[in-house]
Amino acid sequence: MTGTTYTYEVAVRAEAALGEGPTWDADAQRLIWIDILGSRIYTYDPASGRRTVMATEQHVGAAKPRAGGGLVVNLRDGVGLYGPSLGDFRWLHRDPVPGRRANDAAVAPDGSLWAGTMRYDEAPGGGTLSRFTPDGTVDVVLDDVAVSNGTGWSPDGRLMYYIDSPTRRVDVFDFDGQRVTNRRQLAGIEEGAGFPDGLTVDAEGCVWVALWDGGAVRRYTPSGELDQVVQLPVLRPTACTFGGPDLADLYITTARTGLDAPHPLSGSVLVVPGAGKGLAQPAFAG
Repeated sequence: MTGTTYTYEVAVRAEAALGEGPTWDADAQRLIWIDILGSRIYTYDPASGRRTVMATEQHVGAAKPRAGGGLVVNLRDGVGLYGPSLGDFRWLHRDPVPGRRANDAAVAPDGSLWAGTMRYDEAPGGGTLSRFTPDGTVDVVLDDVAVSNGTGWSPDGRLMYYIDSPTRRVDVFDFDGQRVTNRRQLAGIEEGAGFPDGLTVDAEGCVWVALWDGGAVRRYTPSGELDQVVQLPVLRPTACTFGGPDLADLYITTARTGLDAPHPLSGSVLVVPGAGKGLAQPAFAG
């Protein structure tokens, strides 16, 4: 592991209960992020400092840009679509399950949404990972998940990375453009280092993983070697993504839920300027 020292800054000072899902909207040059338990979708423009907030009627697990404008959202009862004005909403696929909610999601290279679910009580096997196409077709990819979390693809699109947090594993699959096969472990998180949560893949094919209860973000090489560690002042970083005009700044969401004495920055969005080089993320094709 190399000895790079990273310096974080506060991008957005907030008190989100469960800040999650940072996504760089390249067209608007802004960050989209959410508070799952606060049922809020936020945006932040680092050039102007402008911030917006929108309430959702349900707990929201993820919000991603759509190719034609607006957002695709992973909500408690299913996946929905907001139009460009964010004033109109319709369900793409609604499938409410008592005791279950949405969690992290990601857009694949083909523009489909890979969206995860979990039970509120985090019961093993209570969650899923499913693929949603713009016409509303749904394929369940994994049906035995506890806490479906980070999902991302290699620069060449031939590998998919995935985290089911309680396993303490970062897994990798072969990816053929629509399906995944040959699941194996890329990296394991040791006891006492926290639980893997959200992830992002950089232009070198390395995987950056936020460690819930670990106070850090780690970078793993494509061979699974621990390469870099970003130490943070907050106990519960949740996810990370690269943003900014050159995709060089690492944005990190954080949470304060469940902490008796949260750090003053818990629930804020942190940024590490010049941490690396990210990949442009596709928009949902619907």
